[in-house]
Formats: sequence, structure tokens, C-alpha cells
Amino acid sequence: MYLVTVLRNLLIILAVSSDPHLHTPMCFFLSNLCWADIGFTSATVPKMIVDMQSHTRVISYEGCLTRISFLVLFACIEDMLLTVMAYDSFVAICRPLHYPVIVNPHLCVFFVLVSFFLSLLDSQLHSRIVLQFTIIKNVEISNFVCDPSQLLKLVCSDRVINSIFMYFHSTMFGFLPISGILLSYYKIVPSILRISSSDGKYKAFSTCGSHLAVVC
Repeated sequence: MYLVTVLRNLLIILAVSSDPHLHTPMCFFLSNLCWADIGFTSATVPKMIVDMQSHTRVISYEGCLTRISFLVLFACIEDMLLTVMAYDSFVAICRPLHYPVIVNPHLCVFFVLVSFFLSLLDSQLHSRIVLQFTIIKNVEISNFVCDPSQLLKLVCSDRVINSIFMYFHSTMFGFLPISGILLSYYKIVPSILRISSSDGKYKAFSTCGSHLAVVC
């Protein structure tokens, strides 16, 4: 299943890069989403496969922190990109005449870079908070992966700092992206219903349906 996931994403990236007809903002965001999905999956599954083969679940402190950094980084990038794709759909459906001007290549690159740097900042904040505390030896984490929230509960002696950080993280990469996506579709759905042709409605609903499936 891991190989299928990686190959599927690589095929999408290859198709987008090789076909000039797919050089659109939505496909550009989709290819970056595929890279993030490969990174997110690779941060968790290979170690789990090794553990299943070796019948051990031991991981070093440094290895756990490294996995947390990549896990948070790619998960947050996916959140941000899904929000950007919702905005792209909103402009394409609700402002079709202005779409080439608004969603230009420079804006697309800007969105991807902002998504990356904000996610990198959050990833480093996770690691920074954990590194401030004494290393704990021989700790069992009740998960197949070094889950950030569980590790923060183990090492964060100040519950107030832990709570503030988790609320900040949940707001920045949970509440705000979901709010942006819902707001975009609040505007998109009435615009789709006003489309006269059935083919136009089908095309718009199929694109939005695929995006919403990934969001869910």
C-alpha cells in the first residue's frame, strides 16, 4: 500500500509536468499536494514496516524528533494547500473573467512558499518545545508513530505552555484552513447552481467533489 501511494502520487506529478494542457494553477497545487503526501506517508510508514519485520518498536530520541518534524511539516503543508485549492476553485467559478489575472503564476508560487515556510515554522516550534526539556529514557508512546501531542504531554511540565501551543497550532492549521474552505464553498455552491448548462454544472461539481473528498 505504501508503494501504491508513492507511485500514484509520482504518476500524477509526472502527468502534470509532461502535459502542457495540465499546466494550470489547480494542477500546480495538486502536484505540490502530491509531494507533500509522499513526504507525509514516508515520515510514518517505512519505520512502521521495519518495526513489523523486526518485531520491535524502539526508536531513538533523535529519530523520534526527526519524524515529528517531518510529520508536522508535511501535514501542515497539506492543510495549507487544500485551503489554497479551495480559493482557486472560488476564483475560477465565481470570478471566471478575472481568473487569469488574479491566480497568476507569481501568486501560485507565493502561496506554495508561504505554505511551506509557515509549516516549517510550526514544525520547528514543535521540536523547540520538546528540546527545552530533559531527555526521558525508556518511555512508551501508545501509538505506532511519535505523535506530537503525546510527546508534548510527556515532556511538557508546564501545562499552560502546552495548552497555549496546542490551541495556537489547532487554530492556525485546523480552524483557519477549514473556515477558509467552508467560506469558499459557501460562495461556490450558489454560483454552480446558477450555471445554465448541465455540462458546466457537472464539470464544476466533479472538480469540487474531488477536492471536498480529500478535505474530508
